Amino acid sequence: MQVGGLSINLATIREQCGFAEAVDICLKHGITSIAPWRDQVAKAGLDEAVRIVKSNGIKLTGLCRGGFFPAANEADWQKNIDDNKRAIDEAAAFSADCLVLVVGGLPGSSKDIVAARQMVFDGIAAVLPHAQASGVKLAIEPLHPMYAADRACVNTLGQALDMCEPLGEDVGVAIDVYHVWWDPDLANQIARAGRMKRIFAHHICDWLVPTKDMLLDRGMMGDGVIDLKGIRRMIEAAGFFGAQEVEIFSAETWWKRPADEVIATCVERFRSCC
Repeated sequence: MQVGGLSINLATIREQCGFAEAVDICLKHGITSIAPWRDQVAKAGLDEAVRIVKSNGIKLTGLCRGGFFPAANEADWQKNIDDNKRAIDEAAAFSADCLVLVVGGLPGSSKDIVAARQMVFDGIAAVLPHAQASGVKLAIEPLHPMYAADRACVNTLGQALDMCEPLGEDVGVAIDVYHVWWDPDLANQIARAGRMKRIFAHHICDWLVPTKDMLLDRGMMGDGVIDLKGIRRMIEAAGFFGAQEVEIFSAETWWKRPADEVIATCVERFRSCC
């Protein structure tokens, strides 16, 4: 029986299996929506990954990831632009709902976060014509402020919306509860995103207390402090009814458990906690 409204970001079982096996496990549990990472696709081969997806009637709620625009010099800047265009081509091959952008932090030894944010805006603007020609929507994913220096200098939903608003309707946001749950202005910004019709993805997991690793200790839904149902209500009230995409990085817990058990738990927690 299919599990409607649930997508699995394949990072959730990245340490246990490759692309084809991950898809098989999702299908076994009735899940027909996924979001792979580009390195997982590359290991399988793009053509083979696309064949697997299309032959099984699978939908991609997103492809992870583009972004990392800021650069310390012109040569690196151009490499980043070129890589994002390749990512757009890959997303187009899958007919993915969006290409998720983790925008990047401070380049080199820079301490100028304002300049980094400008580079992000300029980078998205530079690749946007290619995305539009390819039919690919770009989803800025604001990351928790703890990642501002190294992963994403866009850290609130409000910042992301400010950035995508002048770029047009093909640039929106991926709302990952792990990164935005704490924001005192979250309700207002989700409502704003809905008015703009810029919600392209909804990612779920949980924030553990204590969190032992900034990157690799995300919790399974229901094991932490995020009001998952409350945020879902806000997102649906804003007009987005797409799948909730489970994305869990968990080096010491969920990546050490059998993939079948992890996905079965995702389904159970999605039904009971989300």
